[in-house]
Amino acid sequence: MRKKVDVCIVGAGPGGALLAYLLAKKNISVLLLERTNTLAKAFRGEHINEEGEAVLKKHGLFDKVAALGMLKMEQLEYWLNGQLTKTIVANPAVGHLGIHVPQAHLLQAILDDAIPYPTFQYLLNTKVSSLRQDSTGRYIGVSAICNGEPLEISCQLVVGADGRYSTVRKQAQIDTTVRKHGYDLLWTRIPAPAVWSPSIKMALVDGMQISVFTQVKGFIQIGWNIEQGSYPTLRKQPFEPFIEKLTKAFPVLTDTVEAHITSWQDFVLLDVFSSQTEDWGRDGLALIGDAVHAMTPTGAFGLNSAMKDADILASIIEKQAIERLDYLSCAAQRKQEIEKIQALQIEKEQGFASQFAVLV
Repeated sequence: MRKKVDVCIVGAGPGGALLAYLLAKKNISVLLLERTNTLAKAFRGEHINEEGEAVLKKHGLFDKVAALGMLKMEQLEYWLNGQLTKTIVANPAVGHLGIHVPQAHLLQAILDDAIPYPTFQYLLNTKVSSLRQDSTGRYIGVSAICNGEPLEISCQLVVGADGRYSTVRKQAQIDTTVRKHGYDLLWTRIPAPAVWSPSIKMALVDGMQISVFTQVKGFIQIGWNIEQGSYPTLRKQPFEPFIEKLTKAFPVLTDTVEAHITSWQDFVLLDVFSSQTEDWGRDGLALIGDAVHAMTPTGAFGLNSAMKDADILASIIEKQAIERLDYLSCAAQRKQEIEKIQALQIEKEQGFASQFAVLV
């Protein structure tokens, strides 16, 4: 099978999907590829901040996402030894301390608006195997396997929006600098207790951070920082003493934790790192989101940064000048902002324990 489009976007997360939609609106033919069978992946960043909110409102998507379901966080709480010690409430001018938006809702809102455009196509279960180049080295498409069948795509621009382990970046042999942050993360999602208000709760346990995020439809998501590389050893130890630390940190969670977290299998492990890629684009190729600047979970910046990348890149792509795209223009606008965000993440991680210093 062969396809020819103006732009081929690899990776149908929020950044890739938003970029595809914005280009289709500009009468640029775009093909969005996703390697999985579903667009809604579990345990991904699902909190939008003011920047993400602004991008969605700019393109008329915020109210559509809200109609599908979102939840504004009303307060941030710090807990120590099972006691609430500090509460931060949302600035009335902002109205929230972050908004939980299920990725399925965000993608549905984007795709619902994109699909009516004849210039928009997307394919699931499609894995890119290689990038195609012409005799000058310019990227002119991708080779992929779609539902088990070979697929050749010709295009003027390939966009890698395929996450921190980006196939597009690796195939283009673009180097990235990886920084470890000294911790990995255990994720799990369980029903919220009967009495629960939309909030973000933080605790310090054994010098490590535990975060509890309220989600729509009566769930909470727990992020438990553990020492980097410690999980293989940790899971060989008895489970009960480990999980008791969670219920001691947040006594209100005792019943739901005991009912729904019963073994190590109830957690998903996330290898935490951040990265910076000096080269954001080459002739016929561009990178956005985690493919070019992976974030840690701290502050939930990854999703929002990917959407901002998409917004800016879409603004400089013009149908009659795709081959003359100034990649440095997008990179120049974003690199400095990304560096500041990643520095802020490090500052927050290193200073987290200080939030409890006056209480210890």
